[in-house]
Amino acid sequence: MASYIDAAAIVSSGTALVLYQHSIGITESQIGILSAALTLSIAAGAFTGGSLGDRFGRRTVFLCTMAMIVLGALLLILAPGFGALLAGMILMGLGTGADLPVSLASISEAAADHHRGKLVGFSQILWFGGIIGANVAGIIAGNLGRLGGQIMFAHVAVVALVVMIARLSVPESTAWSTAQRERHAGADTLRARRTGILDVLRDRTLLVPFLAIIGFYTLTNIGANTGGQFGTYIGVNVVGLSVQIQSALGIVMLGIGMLGAWGFMRVVDTPWRMRAYAVGAVLLAGSYLIPVLFGFTLVPWIAQSFFNAIGGAFAFEAIMKVWSQESFPTLLRSTVQGYVIAVARVVAAAVALFTPALMHTPGLAYFLIAAVVAIGLACGWAGFRRPRPDAFSQEDAAVPDSRTTDHSSTSFDDPRGVPELDRHDRVDAGGPHS
Repeated sequence: MASYIDAAAIVSSGTALVLYQHSIGITESQIGILSAALTLSIAAGAFTGGSLGDRFGRRTVFLCTMAMIVLGALLLILAPGFGALLAGMILMGLGTGADLPVSLASISEAAADHHRGKLVGFSQILWFGGIIGANVAGIIAGNLGRLGGQIMFAHVAVVALVVMIARLSVPESTAWSTAQRERHAGADTLRARRTGILDVLRDRTLLVPFLAIIGFYTLTNIGANTGGQFGTYIGVNVVGLSVQIQSALGIVMLGIGMLGAWGFMRVVDTPWRMRAYAVGAVLLAGSYLIPVLFGFTLVPWIAQSFFNAIGGAFAFEAIMKVWSQESFPTLLRSTVQGYVIAVARVVAAAVALFTPALMHTPGLAYFLIAAVVAIGLACGWAGFRRPRPDAFSQEDAAVPDSRTTDHSSTSFDDPRGVPELDRHDRVDAGGPHS
């Protein structure tokens, strides 16, 4: 539900602030400040929340973050002016950003090996659900002025409150608890020794996937953010569509994206993962070239949106989430993903400042986007084209030090001196990613 709330908060704020503009007197420049505050707060929340989740536990952090989102949304509902709106945006953004890496780590650590990727990938289905939920709220409340904006933020608040109550019954991650016991006991194990971002920078076995994921997600997210923030702008001002047609096209492509996400869930835990990634990468990068080659008219624009939705399902955010869970030890898992999300959001926000100006030459703009996305996809392929022992397998095998142990010859039944994880946390060495 972190992904649902992330999407719902972003989409709801874009519509609700327009409804607030005339009812409580905020200006266009203030709307820009509020939108930027939300984006940057999500990045700051991811940056700090991931580390806090590795230090203090998944459960503690994901309960606190939901409480922050509820309070932030309530401020946005009751705000009399700009100051309270800004505080609400910052609070909601920090909570949303901090919740993402910790929640995904909780899912991956509770899952069994044969469906870990599937469960992490399911968060993408809920991300689409958040967009749909916010749009439905917008359709219902779009003509109600300030009340309409309050209804949209209330949707976020109610969902976050229900999620927070439901999470009270979720126990702490067994993997995290075991890692903490080993660390406090001074055990010389992989999961106990890797506890900070400096450990990633010093260890090549961790640095390579870290750089690959950051390069992949940051660059591909530029294309996705352009479509998300400026899709309607480009469709209306460049392609020449009406707002209604562009909005209808967006809804259809949400459905296509959800179907693609279901397809990703079917292949992510199988040996077909990287083949599906390769096909998705070609479709994703190539989609940006369609209007460059065939013009910014209706049919090429529909084709671009279609192939972008299908390619992105197999070679964008969902696979980033899976790689981030599998590549790093327990006490680094949410930290690393928080850094990845934070860097990608900040870079996307910076690029968005120049995007409207680039659209004066849309062919050049989309050619540059295709090139940037292709480089990002190449980073992902370079980092993960070969099978790698995943962190769950390594930790379950109680390998003392990944830098000095030959994982290819290590017995995964080795019982050396580390408390055994629960059976449902075990990862079979013969799995598709080992």
